[in-house]
Amino acid sequence: MKIIDSHFHWWPRSVLEHLHRRHGFPRADPNDRGGYTYQGAGGRSGTVASWAEWYDLDRQLEAMDALGHEVSVVLSIGPLSIAFSELPVEEGRDLALMWNEEMAGAQRRYPGRVWASAAIPLSDTGVALDVLEHAVRKFGLMGVNLPGSVGREGRIDEERLEPFYARVEELGLPMFLHPTDAVFADLLEGYNGALHLSLGRVVEVSAAASRLVLSGLMERHPGLKLVLSHTGGALPYQSGRMDKNSKTAGLPKPVSTYLKRMYTDTVSPHAAGMKFAIEYYGIDNVMFGTDYPCWDPATALRLLGELALSPDDQEKLFRTNAQRILGLKGA
Repeated sequence: MKIIDSHFHWWPRSVLEHLHRRHGFPRADPNDRGGYTYQGAGGRSGTVASWAEWYDLDRQLEAMDALGHEVSVVLSIGPLSIAFSELPVEEGRDLALMWNEEMAGAQRRYPGRVWASAAIPLSDTGVALDVLEHAVRKFGLMGVNLPGSVGREGRIDEERLEPFYARVEELGLPMFLHPTDAVFADLLEGYNGALHLSLGRVVEVSAAASRLVLSGLMERHPGLKLVLSHTGGALPYQSGRMDKNSKTAGLPKPVSTYLKRMYTDTVSPHAAGMKFAIEYYGIDNVMFGTDYPCWDPATALRLLGELALSPDDQEKLFRTNAQRILGLKGA
């Protein structure tokens, strides 16, 4: 079977090494797992730890080959996407350009098998627009990464970012929304990170997507293609509550109208969660994803097998939805 993994992470070591050479925060330091631990601006709570499997794309693809399928992958940043917005503006721009050049190199090495999305610093709207144009025009990247927050003081629904969203809509690019660990780590501290990792990231992606709805951005920009990580967090399950309690935001339509316009992946270690995401968003809006190397692709495939999808729905979920939604050329 030909498969496209819509939620796959490869991090260029050069970018983390650059962060390691910084003085103060944010910075990244090597850890004992062969990766780096990123610490955000001001030494805030909420660190992002990686390990060796994040940094060798050749070996990652070999692991996918071992599944017995023809697997192509879409590279997104994940929780490190906040780093480009936490840095001083010019440094964040330069690091995003470095990241995007590495992504373009990966696409060239594996044409038709690897597609990559861009890092965008959001702390300055003009810089965000410049980096966006550079990523698309020069590097040919297929989408952008949207952090769940810009940092403790920044939000992705700020009015100043409206021109950025308008341009993303005009270009027809998907936006990969992923939690960043920046805003809920203090509230969910303890238990060796278990509470934050299991619940905090779900809450952040849910809150971030809700901000894009309640701010009216999804109403004003109906062409935005927002891809929610982790089956949309808590939003499908809480959709009725969102409709019931959001009338004070003054939207012309119920919140669920905008949520169901979004797209998501199958990253849930729970077959019932995968099933509900497909039922809520509709089979045409859900793409296969593994969150590799954070999750085991073989388990992802096994759980989806429990759903007994029809051959037509399997074809959509595993390949043709990603081709259409993400605009993948040569897939």
